[in-house]
Amino acid sequence: MNGDLGVTEVSAALGDRPVRAYLALLSTEAEAMAWARTGAATGALVVADYQASPRGRGGLPWTVQPGRGLGFSLLARPALPPEREGWPYVAASLAVAEVIGDHAALDWPDTVVAPEGEPALARLGCYVELGPDRTDWATITVLVVDAAPPRAALLRQLVDALENRLDAAADTVLSVYRSRCITLGRQVRARMIPMGSGGHEINGEAVDVLADGALVVLTAQGNRVAVPPQNLGLLEAPTAPPELPRDIRRRLEDLH
Repeated sequence: MNGDLGVTEVSAALGDRPVRAYLALLSTEAEAMAWARTGAATGALVVADYQASPRGRGGLPWTVQPGRGLGFSLLARPALPPEREGWPYVAASLAVAEVIGDHAALDWPDTVVAPEGEPALARLGCYVELGPDRTDWATITVLVVDAAPPRAALLRQLVDALENRLDAAADTVLSVYRSRCITLGRQVRARMIPMGSGGHEINGEAVDVLADGALVVLTAQGNRVAVPPQNLGLLEAPTAPPELPRDIRRRLEDLH
């Protein structure tokens, strides 16, 4: 470790928040989830300079560059009903983008990118433990791809922003999120979990993001389909040109 993410440095930056800081760890998310299940308080944080097997949304593999990347997991206990399980993706990704800067854009559901859409500046994953009528706890795992030492001050900024946005009203968050989301207006192909040759997929134009975190896709048939981030396997460009909605095709045929 470069000496900037040790327990002493992180605790000095974050105050009396419960912190576990490691030179190397299998996964901050796995550590945070285990800690949550033994009663860790909201706001508890796990950070490591190196992660051997970091994972994002849906178990997608990440790479954390020791001494340059910043990877951590934050425990939160948001007061969310189970049907809003996907909301932390929206609130957390906006928080990370705002800390990175005005130039950062959002690629739904889990990536902060440069304005042109590449490269990825940060990624995140959210795990939500559901109770019978509300969220018991959630872990928000963040990877900032390039973060030069000293990193403890940046870590403090990110944690404060995450907690502020998770506590904010959905309408307030969504109004800003939508203005920075480059996914909206694009043609997309949403492949749902489980993926495979017979897996379910949704094709169409991304037109909105909802208060449960879902992306709304307008299909060629004119249907609006909500895609929850926690059920998404992969979001990509369509493999075939999009079809016009049926009513528009009919109007064009009538003109001829």
